[in-house]
Amino acid sequence: MASEAELKAAGEKYVPKDYDPALYKTRHSFAHVLAQAVTERFPQAKPTIGPPVEFGFYYDFDLDTQPSDADLNWIADRMRQIIKGKHAFRVREITAAEGRELFKDNPYKLELIDGLTNGQDEYGNSAAGAPLLTVYQQDTFVDLCRGPHVETTRDLDSKGFKVTQVTGSYWRGDEKNKALKRFHATAWGNEADLKAHLERIEEAARRDHRKLGRDLELFSNEPVFGSGFPMLLPKGATVRRLLEQFITDYERHAGYQHVYTPDAAKKELYRISGHWEHYKDSMFPPMDLGEGGQEWDELCLRPMCCPHHIQVYKAKPRSYRDLPIRIAELGKMYRYERSGVVGGLSRVRCMTLNDAHLFVRPAQVKAEIAGVLALMKKAYADLGITEFRFRLSKNDEPGAASKGKYVDNPELWESSTRMLREVLTESGMPFFEAWGEAAFYGPKIDVQVKDVMGREETLSTIQADQHLPEQFKLEFKDSDDTAKRPVMIHRGVISTMERMMSYLIELYAGAFPPWLAPVQVGIVPIADRHFEYAEKVAATLEEKDFRVENDLGDKRMNAKIREFQLQKVPYVLVIGDKEMAADSAAVRLRSGEDLGAKPVAEFVALLEQVVKSRTQKLTV
Repeated sequence: MASEAELKAAGEKYVPKDYDPALYKTRHSFAHVLAQAVTERFPQAKPTIGPPVEFGFYYDFDLDTQPSDADLNWIADRMRQIIKGKHAFRVREITAAEGRELFKDNPYKLELIDGLTNGQDEYGNSAAGAPLLTVYQQDTFVDLCRGPHVETTRDLDSKGFKVTQVTGSYWRGDEKNKALKRFHATAWGNEADLKAHLERIEEAARRDHRKLGRDLELFSNEPVFGSGFPMLLPKGATVRRLLEQFITDYERHAGYQHVYTPDAAKKELYRISGHWEHYKDSMFPPMDLGEGGQEWDELCLRPMCCPHHIQVYKAKPRSYRDLPIRIAELGKMYRYERSGVVGGLSRVRCMTLNDAHLFVRPAQVKAEIAGVLALMKKAYADLGITEFRFRLSKNDEPGAASKGKYVDNPELWESSTRMLREVLTESGMPFFEAWGEAAFYGPKIDVQVKDVMGREETLSTIQADQHLPEQFKLEFKDSDDTAKRPVMIHRGVISTMERMMSYLIELYAGAFPPWLAPVQVGIVPIADRHFEYAEKVAATLEEKDFRVENDLGDKRMNAKIREFQLQKVPYVLVIGDKEMAADSAAVRLRSGEDLGAKPVAEFVALLEQVVKSRTQKLTV
């Protein structure tokens, strides 16, 4: 059997590729300390598995008792005692027979041992390599574990963790299995890192687009519509309309032609494109319209717009002189997301993508992608998106088993990936490469942004595709009068309207810049005698196409101002006797800053300048 040093070294390979190894070991070790404390508090509890996750770890137990807050406090205090005991994490190899004897009262560990000895990992998935059973022990607690861990509990900061909650789960995630109790905790290398994380959680809660969406009357999720189908309210619809106009104007000036294509098509279209083969699990079930057709005549809600835009290209013969052809659409698409993952505007089942497909000659690929990148950066600058990075997303690493995830054409992948890499390199923009992140038909450039918690997501994408033109036999007549295949560039500059809105709500914490705010100006007349003048001011602003809300209610002045500030309206105009006599208004910003009385004409000029510049500031 292997030595302890060899077993500890072998455990290092289980640290996920993008996980800090030191933090992974810290969290894994905290999980074992928690398991010891839980089993001391509840001797009947049966530990199952407890892996590190993004911001900490969890550990699942078979436990019929619902832990109280007092129990969680006791467990946290006991964890600190265990940590201060400076117990070593010792590992040893065991046989399957030893393991079955050691864990004879724990059916979950016995199932794990059976799986491991039959070529499975702890989650029941197939695993390569000879089975190796090891146990780790600190103090009195022994667990079936492959590691890795810190050397001793002394390496853990007793103030670097927090047990956050207990939720329900199922053994191996299967609701047919026994219900378990999942203990959640966040854990860090030191107290300062924990404190910073908790502050980020508070900030994320303050910016949560789901809460702000309700508070600011932007959207709602009505049960009668079902999960993943949010409803935009008037203010949210205003923001979306402004975003749509913003990006379509940019596209028109960049030579795009806008189209409207159907939301559904026959299954045959997606068979040809490959979506049915590679993507059908994310599509809604086909609809049989009872018209007596064949299977491929069934109707499908589209998961993507690209096959539809191909039909636009095919609508008439094309010459090399026509290319590039840039087809754009605010295209509605449908994805069969599981109900457990949809929520708010960021994960929905029906979405509208700022979609476009460029049909270009091979020699035009680099220039056109560079043009898309320039358009994206311009749009991001206007939206105030300043922190992002580029990822070159490729198919699976050589030798990996893709299981039909990607189109099997190595030459196509190599040439398309090279195109994108050269564009990024020549642009001078830093980028990184990632395996296993491509579309099924080709590589892509993904624009990665981070939320308050530091989690990264893709906001925009540019894809080079030589596969679909081949599938649909797309052609253009070249200068030598021969038929050639175009290259197809897929791009979404500002993502879906739903995801962009959710991102911007959180980026701005609900305080939209003036040009994008659903209500730009709130008017507060102090008394009834000021109503007529307030309506005149509102009319003046509305004639300039500004969005105004005039509060003629019976609340007191300060309450009206407070309400506009809570709704994050950029400007509040307070009108009393002095302002009415001077044809002016007292201007207050949503931040609480008082700009004093200004002539209405001067305020209109200020607002025109701020909106035209698309600045994030309220003054210039």
